[in-house]
Amino acid sequence: MAVDSSASTWSQRFEQGLHPAIERFNASIGFDIALLQEDLDGSIAHARMLGQRGVISEAEATELIAGLEQVRAEAAEGRFNPGLEAEDVHFAVERRLIELLGSLGKKLHTGRSRNDQVGTDLRLWLRRQIDAIDVDLLRFQRALLDQAERHADTLIPGYTHLQRAQPLCLAHHLLAYIEMAERDRSRLADVRRRVNLCPLGAAALAGTPVPIDRRATAAELGFEGIYANSLDAVSDRDFAVEFMASASLVLAHLSRLAEEVILWASEEFGFVSLTDRCATGSSLMPQKKNPDVPELVRGKSGRVFGHLMGLLTMIKGLPLAYNKDFQEDKEALFDGVRTLRDCLEAMAILFEEGLEFRPQRLEAAVAADFSNATDVADYLVARGVPFREAYQLVGALVKSCLTEGVLLRELPLERWRQLHPAFEADIAAAIAPRQVVAARRSEGGTGFERVREQLLVARQRLGAAGLTPA
Repeated sequence: MAVDSSASTWSQRFEQGLHPAIERFNASIGFDIALLQEDLDGSIAHARMLGQRGVISEAEATELIAGLEQVRAEAAEGRFNPGLEAEDVHFAVERRLIELLGSLGKKLHTGRSRNDQVGTDLRLWLRRQIDAIDVDLLRFQRALLDQAERHADTLIPGYTHLQRAQPLCLAHHLLAYIEMAERDRSRLADVRRRVNLCPLGAAALAGTPVPIDRRATAAELGFEGIYANSLDAVSDRDFAVEFMASASLVLAHLSRLAEEVILWASEEFGFVSLTDRCATGSSLMPQKKNPDVPELVRGKSGRVFGHLMGLLTMIKGLPLAYNKDFQEDKEALFDGVRTLRDCLEAMAILFEEGLEFRPQRLEAAVAADFSNATDVADYLVARGVPFREAYQLVGALVKSCLTEGVLLRELPLERWRQLHPAFEADIAAAIAPRQVVAARRSEGGTGFERVREQLLVARQRLGAAGLTPA
């Protein structure tokens, strides 16, 4: 069956086809074909609604739906490969439907526009992606939690300003990233609620005189509601910006953890060993094992940050309602989602099987610094010495120890009593690294008892989300 040429895709207002270079520049079929399944879903719901409302007959609706399902089958078999002449996925489906059904295929677009159609497709696609990303985040959390449970008694130096601050329980450190990921899940769930509004039926910008039922199509497609304003419906891309902002925070968290792993794997730190499963070597230096996974995650975070800025820039000067600028949202979203999911998977694998912590090295690191200085001050405070006085005394003592090349734990009792008569023989035990950690019993702290409570809560939370231990 003959199909209209590209020059006649538009109304008779146009006499000539597009310049070939402009046709290529204008077309989005090369990337928005990714929305094919969503376009078919939306079109099927629209066709069914048209039949139910009597805009077309029930028989015509049934035939349209069958034709759309045939397009789906052809795509699954690799036989649906539209070219530039289709311009976008929406025209590609409509052209194929006209090939299959003749003039009946031309009725599908009744009561809608590409403007509300693409908005619907994009929301359906992003909704599914957010659900998949939530599963990715849960896997990442589980990988961290499995490591944390193995190291509930392992120590690690804690840092501020990348300077040794206080010793920590390693599990406590990993739990911090689990909490970040939990906030990421919450943010994305919040974004999903705003994604889940249906613009279909807003038509080009003003609604339609066709007696459609917007709520029927929204319900069939699983949307929680419809846009209240037709102008807003076709021109809203807030959800895309919100998603990219949330995705940027996920990548920021992954990048922070990636940076720590890179440091931990260095000879200077030596806190972890990289397994062959997640590391590469040097083409020149045979001794090297490179932390490619965290380095790539750290680098790829910038791509998603860039997409966020691109989307904000795209929408900032657009008058209502639809503008062709909106075509730029798709490549940003497609790449942003793919990059985020790839990074989450890579970091999950890294903690599942790509690194091994070195408890003895960590223990030795904690024992060889002045990160127990605060606990000396706390010791005096517990015996009635004002904190600021204790702080100054300990600061002077650390200065002396640095000059002498000795650690606090190496000082004899006589030296402590010279500093202040409140010191007793139990000072040595009080500033031992394990005791320093154990003493941090405040809620949310790094004390071993508190950490076990946090581990239990995290495991229960993952179980409630449908994940059990690996």
